[in-house]
Amino acid sequence: MIAVLCVAAVFTVAAIVLWRDPFLLVRGEFARQRVAAGLSRGTVEVAGHRWSYAYRDADAPDAPTVVMLHGFTGSKENWYPLAAALGGRYRVLIPDLPGWGESERKPGAVYGFTEQAANVEAFIRALSPGKPVVLLGHSMGGGIAAMAAARYPREIAKVGLLDAAGVRFKDNAFGLDVLAGRNPFAVEDEASLKRYIDIVFHDAKAKPWLPWPASTALIRKRRADAGFEQDVLARIGRSEDSLLPGQEAANIRQPALLLWCRQDAVIDASALELYAQRIPQARKVLLDGCGHMSLMERPAEVADAVVALVDR
Repeated sequence: MIAVLCVAAVFTVAAIVLWRDPFLLVRGEFARQRVAAGLSRGTVEVAGHRWSYAYRDADAPDAPTVVMLHGFTGSKENWYPLAAALGGRYRVLIPDLPGWGESERKPGAVYGFTEQAANVEAFIRALSPGKPVVLLGHSMGGGIAAMAAARYPREIAKVGLLDAAGVRFKDNAFGLDVLAGRNPFAVEDEASLKRYIDIVFHDAKAKPWLPWPASTALIRKRRADAGFEQDVLARIGRSEDSLLPGQEAANIRQPALLLWCRQDAVIDASALELYAQRIPQARKVLLDGCGHMSLMERPAEVADAVVALVDR
């Protein structure tokens, strides 16, 4: 009887905690993934913001440092499958960009390509002083990485753009919605959460499972972020700044990687060739059977491409 009462008490306490903070489940799952990937968690004050980031030291003390930038509505956790696939080969730094994830968001601050490229340069100088890094960027983070590589070559030795924003790719439903003033990634309820996941993932096996109450917590957070998301999307998706990464990519002289998935329904794969015209030295990799989240849908193949960029 005592054991039954203890179990009942534990479940009651857990129910109360989850009712008060249902996002606790999401944070717990993120922490599990981070530990499984061999990563630790850090914070740093840089460029007027408090940054949250995941990191792992390399097995060899002289190994290169790889910095990974997430995309629009994303977070550092998107890179954990790739970090796990790379193992201890490199030192890795995976930040939540200012305004996103667990990093600080300042009212009135601008979080476009230009501003975030400068933020990233400051982050690199702070955490890899005097040692240029390999910079990887996905989606919005790819546009940021392109601008950072073009503007700050002393800090960035090599650059990898994965499904990167910043060029006028072939029209698709996502791009037309953005140009029409809508946010195709907006999440307001269970139906729009499913639509969001279906847009960014092509491979059904890679889609995240979001049971209640984790789904409720995520929906609540995305509703709260709706205004911020729309402000950022207006700047990076349909303002005069939206094509800056592609324009400045012509100034990238470092070794580069361009990696896309053929079934990307967000940044159409035609963007790969548009970037290649501006970065002729880049190695091109086009994967099949995956969508916008190449780093989560095909982490082993992306890891092979990253190793080729870094080591060769």
